[in-house]
Amino acid sequence: MATSSFLSSLKYSDSLTVVGISICTAIICEAISWVLIYRTNSYKSLRSSIDKAAKKLETMKTESTAKITKKSKTKKIDRVETSLKESSRDLSLFKFKSGAVVALVLFVVFGLLNSLFEGKAVAKLPFKPFGLVMKMSHRGLQGDDPTDCSMAFLYFLCSISIRTNLQKFLGFSPPRGASSGLFPMPDPKTN
Repeated sequence: MATSSFLSSLKYSDSLTVVGISICTAIICEAISWVLIYRTNSYKSLRSSIDKAAKKLETMKTESTAKITKKSKTKKIDRVETSLKESSRDLSLFKFKSGAVVALVLFVVFGLLNSLFEGKAVAKLPFKPFGLVMKMSHRGLQGDDPTDCSMAFLYFLCSISIRTNLQKFLGFSPPRGASSGLFPMPDPKTN
C-alpha cells in the first residue's frame, strides 16, 4: 500500500509504470520463446548448421578473392549459400510458431495498458515531432501540445529496444549468417 502511494506521488510514475510493464513483458516473452524454441534440439541443430555454413562461406569467399576464381569454386560457394538460405528459412519458420503465443501476450498487455492510460499523457517528448511521428506519439490524447506522449508510443519504443537488447544479453539473437526473416533480400546473381 505504501509503495503504490509512493509511486503515484512520483512525477514520472506513469512513464515508469509503462517502462516497467514493458520490461516484464519482454522477460515473459523471452521465457515463452525459450520454452517453445531456444531449448529444443531442433533449434540448436539449426543454429549450429547456420553458424557452420556462415563460417564456411566466409572462408570460401576470402580464399576466392585471394586466388583466381574457378567455376567449381563458385559452384561450391553457391551450394553453401543455398544451404545457408534454406537453414535460415527453416529457423524463421521454427520461430514463427512461438510468435503467435508471444503476439497474444503482447496484445493482452497492450489492451490492459490501453485501458489504464486511455487519453492520458504518460510522458513529455523533449522535441516537437514531425507529422507521422506526431500522429503516433499523440494517438488518443486530447489537447494540442505536440510534446505529449501517449502510452502506445512509449510502450512501442520500450518494447522494441528492451526486447532486442534482452535477446542479445541472453544470447538469443539470430545467428550471424541468418537472413532477416522469412523474406530475405533477393540474390543479385539470379537476375
